[in-house]
Formats: sequence, C-alpha cells, structure tokens
Amino acid sequence: MGKQLVYYFAYASNLNQKQMKERCPDSKPLFVATLPNYKLVFCNWSRKWRGGVASIKSFRGDRVRGAIYEVSEACLRRLDRFEKGYNRYKVTVFNEDSEPLEAITYVIAGRLEEAKPSPEYLAVVQQGLRDWRLF
Repeated sequence: MGKQLVYYFAYASNLNQKQMKERCPDSKPLFVATLPNYKLVFCNWSRKWRGGVASIKSFRGDRVRGAIYEVSEACLRRLDRFEKGYNRYKVTVFNEDSEPLEAITYVIAGRLEEAKPSPEYLAVVQQGLRDWRLF
C-alpha cells in the first residue's frame, strides 16, 4: 500500500520552511497558491506566541496568498498536534496558472477574538513570506 499524499495549503507561520521541516520532516514545498474569498486574521491570544495567531475567515472579494506542501497522512497527524484549537478544513485553492486544487488547511475552531500578533510570531510569518517570495 503506497503512502497517501495530500496537498496542504499553508499560510502565516507554516509558510516558514524551517518550521515546516521541523514539524513535518517529510513535507515537500511545491508552489505558491491563492485561496479566494477569504482573508487572513490575527486572533485568539496564544500563550506559546504571547499574542494573536493567524487564521482565515470567509470574506468575499479578498484572498489569502499561501503555499502548497505535499504531505503524508502521518505528517497531517503531526500538524494536528501543533495546530491545537484549529480544525482541518478542505479548501479549493488556485495555483499560479489559475488551476483549482483541493487542499487541506487549518482554521481556528469557534469564535475569533481579534488579537495582535507578537513580534516573534510576525518574524516567523515574515520569514515564511520571504521563503516563498510572497512579498
């Protein structure tokens, strides 16, 4: 039985390729992707990061830029542990050629309380954006 691989849509801190390698050693960074009609929000104060963390929420006309990693089921189970308080979610993202793809992403469960991210968290996110040349 072959390993089942899935596309994982990363945004915010998991764009950081060093962090992703630590969390999922067998993940393969593939390409930049866009999730339409969502926006990036910082919310739900995190003790670990001492500030708000990123999630996405439905928002017509906006979009979230992120990246696709190819991951195994084992990798997703590891991510589940890191993404406490988040639910796995199936989304349709678009690659650079505007082709749609099914991917898994994580969205904060329950109510979103806006919270400012800490400088440490933002630094990890910004490094991830640089890793993918997203700004």
